Amino acid sequence: MRTDAAPRGPLPSASGLRVAVIVARFNEEITSALRAGALDALAAAGAPAEAVETIDVPGAFELPLAARLAARTGRFDAIVCLGCVIRGETPHFEYISSAVAQGVAGVALSADLPVAFGVLTTDTLAQAQARSVPGPTNKGWEAAAAAIEMVHVAHRLAGPAPVPGLRV
Repeated sequence: MRTDAAPRGPLPSASGLRVAVIVARFNEEITSALRAGALDALAAAGAPAEAVETIDVPGAFELPLAARLAARTGRFDAIVCLGCVIRGETPHFEYISSAVAQGVAGVALSADLPVAFGVLTTDTLAQAQARSVPGPTNKGWEAAAAAIEMVHVAHRLAGPAPVPGLRV
């Protein structure tokens, strides 16, 4: 267990936000727990259930395309991508993990939209299970919390432009 993590503050408000939660079905024992964590965080932050749309995809590799399609709808303030890739005996793990991470980041950058990466990349099933237990240490919870916070950051940065020549 990490002891160097920054202390968690209260969740920012998700009231009025529309959020897509995209969940890979592969390793469903883990991803369903990540989904529950994300939905718990969104509810705790005040997001009404009708403002949260859950979208299932076959596996982690499909998350970036689903996120891109969701972003294109214009219906969401943030997207949370959840999945689980567990290392096996072949290099497949590295290819999938890298492609998914780059794909999700690419969607966020191209869409100018908070897209949270809640994809576990673990060596063992036990490690994945430890990261998907109920509560605020659940990586689905953490991804949803990050998405909410980034919406607030984006709104703050999109505020009025500074007055030319004014030094702050």
